[in-house]
Amino acid sequence: MENITETIWKNCLVDVGRHVSEQHFATWFRPIRVCGGGDGTLELEVPNRFFLEWIKEHYQPLILDVLRKVADRDLKVCWKIKDDNRGKEEKERPRQRRSSPRRSKKTVAVEGLNPNYTFENFVIGKTNEFAHAACVAVTEHLAGRYNPLFIYGGVGLGKTHLLQAIAHSVIERIGAKKVSYYTSQNFMNEFINYVSRSKMIEFRGKFSETDLLLIDDIQFWAKKERTQEEFFHIFNTLYESHKQIIVTCDKYPKDIDGIEERLRSRFEWGLVADIQPPDEETKIAIVRKKASSLGIHLPDEVSELIASVSGSNVRELEGHLNRVVAVTSLTGKEISLANAKEALRNLIKEKKEKSLTIAEIQKAVSAFYNIKVSDIKSKRRHKTVAYPRQVAMYLSRRYGKFSFPEIGSAFGGKDHSTAIHAYKKIEKEIETNPELRGSIKTLRADLGLD
Repeated sequence: MENITETIWKNCLVDVGRHVSEQHFATWFRPIRVCGGGDGTLELEVPNRFFLEWIKEHYQPLILDVLRKVADRDLKVCWKIKDDNRGKEEKERPRQRRSSPRRSKKTVAVEGLNPNYTFENFVIGKTNEFAHAACVAVTEHLAGRYNPLFIYGGVGLGKTHLLQAIAHSVIERIGAKKVSYYTSQNFMNEFINYVSRSKMIEFRGKFSETDLLLIDDIQFWAKKERTQEEFFHIFNTLYESHKQIIVTCDKYPKDIDGIEERLRSRFEWGLVADIQPPDEETKIAIVRKKASSLGIHLPDEVSELIASVSGSNVRELEGHLNRVVAVTSLTGKEISLANAKEALRNLIKEKKEKSLTIAEIQKAVSAFYNIKVSDIKSKRRHKTVAYPRQVAMYLSRRYGKFSFPEIGSAFGGKDHSTAIHAYKKIEKEIETNPELRGSIKTLRADLGLD
């Protein structure tokens, strides 16, 4: 018979399923087992230590929030690792991640800072070394030549990491009281809260002792006129008082839509530093450093594979590493190139499809049907040529995602209607022709899609 703790966890999972993807739910929540509870505590068992660290880092706040809702009271979570001979329990407590060099207790006083976002943990490459150098320089001399410091770049390239690294470094020197860190959303929410209570004097007074103000993702203030107005006055007060201001954004100041010109011009008063997408070498270094921080030995070829199938987003790189580690850990396999490829097979397939060219398809189909590439691009209508051409057009559309006009043009300047006809003909025939299905399967393998 199901006991109360199992019922609570079962209802918790129903709610959690509404907040996470099906894949993440299957990977990170289904393996968790209830192993006890009582006196306001729920004991949960996980497969291994990596699993425990990952679930605590990414989903513990969600779990506690949902448990509070389901149980109608606060519950502590006591984590246990399956078959852990040491019998250690990981009880719920303020989250502590691996410490980085030179971190002190002062850091925890500033809300929103990630303890892992330090200069020591930042991977420097050709595309971010200028921004990194600028940030280090600012920490050494606040309100100097680089005031304000404006850091811009795409999503997931390390802007937040550098911003928080500055905060950590400065807190070590002057203490948390003189550092104000906000995401743009948090700043706006706090401003609205003070306005609604008619306490604007108190809001502005919050920054009277600030030596360093950091605002992350300022682009979200677009068309938020009152927030921009208030920040304008805070900016002027701090700047005139020789206090350091640092902001991040996804665009160069002049390219930000919905931000007042007087603010955009002020962002250029000091130094503007950009972060570009990491090159392949930097991506590999990021994967290796993240694996090392998790205490995981990653073969070089696996690091290179993860980097090759990932885009420029650092969080995407880390997510793919986590998937490889999770899949191999949960299945009891070693982290090898073959097992990593299996864990990332959908990504590898997707990347191959994105990089596939019509020329590659024409070459593979011509070789398969033992005809020349020039034949497949010709105007010849004999079945020995026309049929392979239709297959190649189908593959170009189905897996290369090319438009019908592009396909027609690549096959001897044919009309797009010819490509449409070929695609529909082969698509329909695949349903009833086992031989064609086998040919398509072989061609997919030849093209590296399987």
